[in-house]
Parts: sequence; structure tokens; C-alpha cells
Amino acid sequence: MDIKGKGKAKDPSLTPAGSNIGSDGLTAEEQLYQETVHRLQKSYSKKIKPLEQAYCFEGFHSAPLTAQDIGSKPMILLLGQYSTGKTTFVEYLLGESYPGAHVGIEPTTDRFVAIMNGPEPKVIPGHAAAVSGDLPFSGLTKFGTKFLSRFQVAQLNNPLLSNLTLIDTPGILSGSKQIQRGYDFTSVINWFAERSDLVLLLFDGYKLDISDEFKGAIQSLRGHEDKVRIVLNKCDQINQQQLMRVYGALMWSLGKVIPTPEVNRVYLGSFWPKYKTPVGTVYEDNIDLLTSEQRDLLRDLRSIPKNAALRRVNEIVKRARQARVHAHIIGHLRSELPSMFGKNKKAKAMLDDLPAEFRKIQVKYNLPPGDFPNPEAFKQDLEAFKIADFNKFSQRLIANADEALASDFPRLMQKFPTGNNPAGNFG
Repeated sequence: MDIKGKGKAKDPSLTPAGSNIGSDGLTAEEQLYQETVHRLQKSYSKKIKPLEQAYCFEGFHSAPLTAQDIGSKPMILLLGQYSTGKTTFVEYLLGESYPGAHVGIEPTTDRFVAIMNGPEPKVIPGHAAAVSGDLPFSGLTKFGTKFLSRFQVAQLNNPLLSNLTLIDTPGILSGSKQIQRGYDFTSVINWFAERSDLVLLLFDGYKLDISDEFKGAIQSLRGHEDKVRIVLNKCDQINQQQLMRVYGALMWSLGKVIPTPEVNRVYLGSFWPKYKTPVGTVYEDNIDLLTSEQRDLLRDLRSIPKNAALRRVNEIVKRARQARVHAHIIGHLRSELPSMFGKNKKAKAMLDDLPAEFRKIQVKYNLPPGDFPNPEAFKQDLEAFKIADFNKFSQRLIANADEALASDFPRLMQKFPTGNNPAGNFG
């Protein structure tokens, strides 16, 4: 599978080796992906989804997954401040422009655009895309009319899009304009991040500042750090000495926003489609470095379809663990209420000391602390409900989820070649 849309890569190392095609016209990887998706859909709908629905998992995390959510093509989410080259980067990958694309030095992409494969170039408005049974975007309806008016699907017949879906996002501004969108931008980003296989944060050497909204968007990626890659774009417009300083400044800025001890992988490059002439002065002293960096990034992107099946298993396992812990929390809080009088008083006392309740649940059910949600965020969500209205703890539903985690998913993992590495951490 070639990561570039049209034309061949200049470097032979960027062209992947051919895959054996079966009698059904699918490669071995595609056959494995389809089988994995089918089994995941079956296990999730029978053993995980009932647990989510019983304890209103949707009110604290996200809506139950549909068959389209689980079976959708691998997705790449692009994030960045305005004019950092997100749309041009998409055109570089595709080898052509996509329907509705507009590029300029001013903020141009003012909507979320899902670029997908289709028989002919066309644009599907957000409201129609959200109700289409063939597209994995039904969950976006919860963000309301204002968001759906700023969302669209762009379809075109491109080889790259037979394996991937690209999500182009609005350029993020600084100042008061960023908070006047009419919808919760960071929640939308989190929704796409949960379903994405890779998240690319794009910067350029002249826009290293991180606005409040961009900071919030980056922090909403917490829990998906393994998917995040940093791209420093337009590096051919900076000489070698300046590039060293820009790289250091970028790492310093990111260190204040992403509080992890690990150093983020930063790819350097200048991503211009062949049919466009680079804007501004181009320095030649970084050509070899940028060529090598762009090759590494393309190799990373090309591995996404190959590891898509593993990623799907990983995401469902992660979600199942979250749903299981959520059920234990709700079941415990419900069981602690008195049978008749004083329910509201007891509920308030538990909410005021939620970390202590979490510790009780961890000890009682031998659950790892790392699987528990943030107490403050959980408390805010829980205040919208009455604890007494939740279902009582169901050992049967928990047992079904345990069976999926202990048996169904490990059995599915045995079908993968031992030489492959999981796309994420299953622990």
C-alpha cells in the first residue's frame, strides 16, 4: 500500500513491497482486518455494549460504538494553528487537491473535513454525513447543529484513501475569536482522537506560540499520547542555524503543554505537492536532513493500514477496561446509599470525597488505579445524575465483560503474526 496518492515516490525505499492477493481480491492484511473487525463487532455488541448501556457510560465518556465506528478505515487527525500547512500537507499526501479545499496565508479551513474515498469528487454536508448509515460519523450529532454546519465529508477517487481517512481541522486562532465557534472544539477533537490511529500536530518555524484553545486541544489528547506525532513544517524556509533554535524553542513550548517525561517524536520537513511552487525563500543547506525526516514520517504513516487490525483490538480493549471500571464505580456508589432515608445526604458525602471512594473500589475489586478516571472530571459528570436512579451492580454483566477481556480478545490476538508489534499498550 503506497502512502502517496498519485504518482510514485522519488525514493525507492518509500515504495512498499507488494502483497499477495487472495481469490477474493484482498491482501492477507485486508483479510485479517476484516475478520478482526467482524469478531470485535460481535464481542463488543454482546459483552461490552450492554455494560455501557446499563450504567450510562455515554454520559461520562462517549456514546456506544456502532458497527461503522469499529469497521471504519484507519483515520489520521491533523491539528495545528492557522496557516501551518495542514491542508497543503493533505494535498502532498494525496498528490492532488480535494473537493472544497482552500489554501492561503490567512485562516482558510474553517470547518472539519473528513477526506474519504469515493467513486467521484463530491462534498457531503455535515448533517447528511451524520445520518448516513455508510459513514462512521453518527456520534457527531451530539455536538449539535452549529458543529454539523461546520463539518463536511469530501470524497474523491484516490489510491491513498482506499486505506485511510484524513481529517483536516480548522486553523486555531489566538485571542477571543477562538472561543466563539458555537460548539465545544476540544470535545470534538477528543471525539476524533479516540477514533484516530494517528494524530499529527503541525507547527511551522514562524508559529511556535501555543494559544489557549490549541493548548486545550492538545491536553484533550491525554490518554492517546501513543498516537501523537509532531510535525515541524516549512523547514526549508529556515537556515540551518535558525532551525536548531526553532527546534529547541518548539520542544520547550511543548514541554509546558504535554506533561510527560518522554520526548515527543518531532518530524522536520517541508510538504509541498509537486504541482505547487514553494512560497518564500528556500534554503538548500537542510535538504538531506529534511529528505531523511520526511522519509521517516511517510514510513510511519504507511504502517498505519498494516497495523490497523491491532489498533482496533487495542482500542476496544481500552474501552472495555474503562467500561468495566465505570460499572464498578457506579455499582459501588449505588450500593452505599441507604435503603430509605438520607439518600441525598449520603450521595453528597460520597461526591465530596470521591478519591476515597475510588480507593475503596480499588481495594475491594483489585482494580489498578491507572484505570480510574480523573475524580474531579467524574464528579462534574456525575452531578448531572441521581445516583439512586442508576441500576444496581450486575455481576452477570461484569462477568461477560471479563470473559471478553480474558478470552475473546486474547484469542483474537493469536491470529496475528508473532512478528508484528501491537500499535499500543494492552496493559
